[in-house]
Amino acid sequence: MKNIYKILIAFIGVLAVSCNADDVDNRPVIEAETAPVLLTPKSDFSIVLSKETEKNVATTVTWNKATYTGKQTIVNYTIQIAKAGTSFANPITLMNTTAISQEVTVEELNSALVNGGFIEKAVNSVDIRIKSAVGASGIPQYSNFFTIKATPYHVPLASSHWLVGGATPGGWSWDGDAETEFPLVAGETKIYKVSLVLKSGEGFREFLANDFTSGGNWGATNSHNYTYYADAGYTIDSELENANDGDKNFKYTGPTGLRVFKIDNVAKTITVD
Repeated sequence: MKNIYKILIAFIGVLAVSCNADDVDNRPVIEAETAPVLLTPKSDFSIVLSKETEKNVATTVTWNKATYTGKQTIVNYTIQIAKAGTSFANPITLMNTTAISQEVTVEELNSALVNGGFIEKAVNSVDIRIKSAVGASGIPQYSNFFTIKATPYHVPLASSHWLVGGATPGGWSWDGDAETEFPLVAGETKIYKVSLVLKSGEGFREFLANDFTSGGNWGATNSHNYTYYADAGYTIDSELENANDGDKNFKYTGPTGLRVFKIDNVAKTITVD
């Protein structure tokens, strides 16, 4: 009786393997047929991105669908960008979709560019293409590509302060990126430092926050002037003095040139090196 059970179990096992093999053999084969064709944006596209317009649509990427033989299934598309001339050796994913048209906002495009190592505040040549994939194994197909021009904006640190004034490169302006970011020193929480060209004989002020509008984020509650620090007992560099301009701003008296401005809120010192 035991031998009969063993024979029966072995038979069932062979039958199961045979059925599975038949299922694999009869499974519909999906193969790549026609690659997607990128339509827009074309190589004449150029854009200067800005923080103020980050929610606007930068461009609409459109393409003709990819086709595959075999049983129809969902085709997944990836919009890829890369540094021009690199043959997409290190492609950057802009976004994924199952549609054949996708709006890309200024913020989305800027984020992909900055994270992809493109140069901020400079015109970059960017290759763009579409990758399609379907099935468990992916079966990728790639479209043609166009080379567009894009100028990404700087993405500031949330912890940064800001310098605005005639002594700074942007003057008394908040337009675009005119203001100077004044970031925390890496690993610190109370020490700010920045390298910038300071103009002799001109004033400036430190601002605590930036609303990223051309109108600026003025106001006494959002800024620290010379007397704020003097009254708090800070030791202030001899090349800085009270501008006595009504707002009691800092006045830089040293030579015009590249300097390192630092406010150390631990040691309570303000230096220009």
